[in-house]
Amino acid sequence: MTRIALFQSTTGIDPERNADALVAAAADAANGEAAMLFTPEMSNLLDKESARARPKLREEGEDPVLAACCEAARHHEIWIHVGSLGVLTDGGKVANRSFVIDRTGRVRARYDKMHLFDVDLPTGESWRESATYRAGEGAVVVTGTPVGNVGLTICYDLRFPMLFARLAEAETDIIAVPAAFTVPTGHAHWHTLLRARAIEAGLFVVAAAQVGRHEDGRSTFGHSLVVDPWGEVVLDMGDQPGVGFAEIDLARISDVRSRIPSLTHRRDIGEVARQ
Repeated sequence: MTRIALFQSTTGIDPERNADALVAAAADAANGEAAMLFTPEMSNLLDKESARARPKLREEGEDPVLAACCEAARHHEIWIHVGSLGVLTDGGKVANRSFVIDRTGRVRARYDKMHLFDVDLPTGESWRESATYRAGEGAVVVTGTPVGNVGLTICYDLRFPMLFARLAEAETDIIAVPAAFTVPTGHAHWHTLLRARAIEAGLFVVAAAQVGRHEDGRSTFGHSLVVDPWGEVVLDMGDQPGVGFAEIDLARISDVRSRIPSLTHRRDIGEVARQ
């Protein structure tokens, strides 16, 4: 059994305050004897006003929030999956980028969100991630973590099961799904999709989420989850910010897959016949 921690945050518009919250969460996770901490999407800055947000963004090598997380990982000797940070890229756009930091404070892996969320909601909310963000180009699995091999996704990626299938085929043990789900879509789909992805892939899903009313006026759903390969919810953090803990038993993966070996039965569908 391995103990992990999830940070459920209400990230605001000030990166310095957000960094302080992440450092405190790392301390809480380490004090709780977690081997690895998972944080939500956009842990450095959550601000829908791009004119106000953009001057606060930095390139990866100059990002103070990433630097603070690396130092916290080194100081507390804990691995940290920074769900994502908004970082500037050479092309002028922003990458929604995950980082996995080892217990020495070294960045071991990066993943840029592949699927961008462009939608007009019935509530009147409108989101155009593609106007600001550059999409990632490939899947990533991080090997050698204290919780096995970790596949990286971010938020809207959850709605694309083929990504999870590819990660499962790459001998992943856990898939991380850091998120900032809206409240309406969270109520409708969050639990269902996360449990479905865990069942389909036959592995653990760890989803650290943003929660509550944010400084920029948006509201997020919360309910950071850990789901086991059978689809059972191991942890649900509800609608309050804080650090939660869960025990991960990787032997559960082989147990479930021996009963439902669907990964070994997958076939190439080929072209769909129209008759």
